[in-house]
Amino acid sequence: MQQQRQQTARRSASSARRFVKKNVGIALAVTATAAVLGSTTSASAGTGYAYSGSVVTDVRTAATFDYAAGEIPENITANPDGSVTLSMLGSCAVCQRTHGPQLMRISASGERTVLVTGQVGEAISGNTRGTDGTVYYSVWAPGNAARNGVYKLLPDGTPQRIAALPADSGPNGLAIDAAGRTLYIADSLKGIIWSVPVSGGSVTPWLTDAALAPVPTEALPIGANGLRFHNGALWVSNFNKGTLLRVPVTGAGAAGPVRLVTGGLPNIDDFSFLTPWSDVVFAAQNGSSSQNGPDRVVVVYPNGTYKPVLTSADGLASPSATAVRGDRLYITDGGVPEPHDAKLQTARINFPALLAGAAH
Repeated sequence: MQQQRQQTARRSASSARRFVKKNVGIALAVTATAAVLGSTTSASAGTGYAYSGSVVTDVRTAATFDYAAGEIPENITANPDGSVTLSMLGSCAVCQRTHGPQLMRISASGERTVLVTGQVGEAISGNTRGTDGTVYYSVWAPGNAARNGVYKLLPDGTPQRIAALPADSGPNGLAIDAAGRTLYIADSLKGIIWSVPVSGGSVTPWLTDAALAPVPTEALPIGANGLRFHNGALWVSNFNKGTLLRVPVTGAGAAGPVRLVTGGLPNIDDFSFLTPWSDVVFAAQNGSSSQNGPDRVVVVYPNGTYKPVLTSADGLASPSATAVRGDRLYITDGGVPEPHDAKLQTARINFPALLAGAAH
């Protein structure tokens, strides 16, 4: 009898979890759609003021890095086992390009493992995880056609280049489709999204559009930057133009019309989604990387309205990317301005406040 009660309890708990997951996504989508048009703003979590409490709370530093040694976090993937995979840029003004970039995994307990060390003068930018657990990453090697492109880690940990990109391209954000068959690469210099099978081969210019291009007069001319495959579409941020875009993927795998989700976010870098079902976005604005805007993390609702949830008052220092797992938000800080506070931050997402904010 006791065993039967335990089995019943387990089934009930599992059903409850499925119910919560499903209805959180539905509630977010429905509530956010009702948000008023136009941007809304609130103070950061550090000020203690927001609608029905702060959307993001309990901000902490989970790991610190040595900026002078090239440990400059750029991109992040949250893994199912509680670990995170970080791309480290390597090159910086302080280290005078004497340190190569790294791909690093940090376990849930804080243990660090360097997966890959690149060559001096190049950067490891985007990274993503395949449906089978394979790790893929972008190497931005300016002028070096022998190194520029996309790599994967073989089962024994050996890196293998699976896609070569032109020497004058800037591979940055990296995304994989839901079927785990196609990789997409954001080219920050050419205004192109490239595609290639996960098995490797020649890259194809999947989409070339002015909306993806950099602004050549900017001090740091970077166009297409962050990239995510989500709900049948590719979402991409344009760093210089301050835009978040959505590009549907047709049944034939082609690019549909580019749609502006929101604008007015200078130096928008990488971003992540609240859940696989929700179009609510947490985006990093890496303002201090080029002194062209604020350092902050904003939440973007499906109708394009947005508000800051973290600012420099919360310790942000060149925030470059976000990741979400459950109610936990991860933020990578490159630490470009002095004192070069490169780090990984974590925080908690307050779901009631997030929903309440969508209704304002």
